[in-house]
Amino acid sequence: MENSKLRDKLLSSSKNSRLEKFGKTLTFLCIALIVFVVGLILVFVAEKGLSTFFVNGVNPLNFLFGTNWMPGSIGPDGKPAVGALPMFSGSLIVTILSALIATPFAIGAGIYMTEISPKYGSKILQPVIELLVGIPSVVYGFIGLTVIVPLIRGAFGGTGLGLLSGVFVLFVMILPTVTSMTVDALKAVPGHYREASLGLGATRWQTIWRVLLRAATPGILTAVIFGMARAFGEALAVQMVVGNAVTMPKNLISPASTLTSILTSGIPNATPGIQLNALWSLALLLLLMSLVFNLIMRAIAKKGSLK
Repeated sequence: MENSKLRDKLLSSSKNSRLEKFGKTLTFLCIALIVFVVGLILVFVAEKGLSTFFVNGVNPLNFLFGTNWMPGSIGPDGKPAVGALPMFSGSLIVTILSALIATPFAIGAGIYMTEISPKYGSKILQPVIELLVGIPSVVYGFIGLTVIVPLIRGAFGGTGLGLLSGVFVLFVMILPTVTSMTVDALKAVPGHYREASLGLGATRWQTIWRVLLRAATPGILTAVIFGMARAFGEALAVQMVVGNAVTMPKNLISPASTLTSILTSGIPNATPGIQLNALWSLALLLLLMSLVFNLIMRAIAKKGSLK
């Protein structure tokens, strides 16, 4: 009898085990809810965006590579003229150029904060980075419109509105993000890498250049791709400075457009039908590009972990 009672007591669930099961169930439900919401967003945007091709009969290749964006007009093929190449090209140009400009500054700031002057560098630069992250997009756009656009107009002529203005605005916007992730990547390098390099007689700069940066390369590349993803999806600040001209970019100082600028300016005035469907197709293209950036980040992170 006593053995039976003892066995039943040992096999019965305790209060802690019940709490653990409850915590696991609650966590699973939260994760399932997040996955469900994300899935609904993907399905909703895909359903709306694909209507341009299945309902209005637009050829996907003409949509991706066409240069004429006039959803209310009929193109030479007898279908609505909804060529998204000008906006897609503008988004790629401002994203790539802003990332190219921001990367050296981010790496330099990260090296200074972690290797050259980690104590005072963090005290000086960390509050600045946090301040830049907290500034709303509309403030960046307003500063770009009142400061950057007149400077470009005075230096190169024209209206000052164009991709170059968008590049400088996005450079400032993504710089704190890339810098923060670069600092984390450099801090994640094991300390014995530094000790071994210095012990072999390498200088501090040789250690930074030959050892630390190479070891932190996957993390730095992930930071750059993450910054590009944010730049590609930025809307309001870019819309205020690029000019929103739906033409193929001829140069960096002529008015152009991006996917997000056309979306934000066109949605309020779009009428149901091809005009609204074409904008949803742009949103679907933007969503797919965001997924591509995330896949690239995961691939880089996985490759770095394997090393």
